Amino acid sequence: MAELLEIRWHGRGGQGAKTAATFLAAAAIASGKYAQGFPEYGPERRGAPMKGFTRISDEPVKVHCGVETPNIVVILDETLLEVVDVAEGIAEDGIILLNSNCDPKLIRDQLNFHTGKVATVDATTISIEELGKAIPNTPMLGALIKVSEILSIDNIYTDIQKKFEKKFSEKIIQGNLNAIKRAYEEVNVG
Repeated sequence: MAELLEIRWHGRGGQGAKTAATFLAAAAIASGKYAQGFPEYGPERRGAPMKGFTRISDEPVKVHCGVETPNIVVILDETLLEVVDVAEGIAEDGIILLNSNCDPKLIRDQLNFHTGKVATVDATTISIEELGKAIPNTPMLGALIKVSEILSIDNIYTDIQKKFEKKFSEKIIQGNLNAIKRAYEEVNVG
């Protein structure tokens, strides 16, 4: 892992980008790393484009601003490709992970990103099938873990169970764990 790994999340209000950004940071901290997870708020409302940020490091994180040169970009809604420059500032060897059933090679060409990794996973379908709702954030965490190897999948499973057990039923917890596992297994790297 780079000394400071920076992730920028793109989503629409209500899709869980903020939650995923902060959840990943909490899971990293629980695994012994230093991390930050926070959203960028403006006049957001349900459905409006928004950003979240995660930083993970083996050393204390001393930067406290939005992520402008991410190592990884995670996009929870493929319609954002038409309205937001999601690849802006990404490192040449970076990773772009998109919630889509498209071939990653098509996304690579669309974004004109030919140096790093591009991956896709149909997180919306997975979330509908496993959770009964189109909330792609937890499946995207599973896919992110697979393509980046930031943490182990067990770190995410443990943290989900720990955080969710006081708020949610066993059915919801298991649905989220299944969604994470499926995305981890189904992510397509091109």
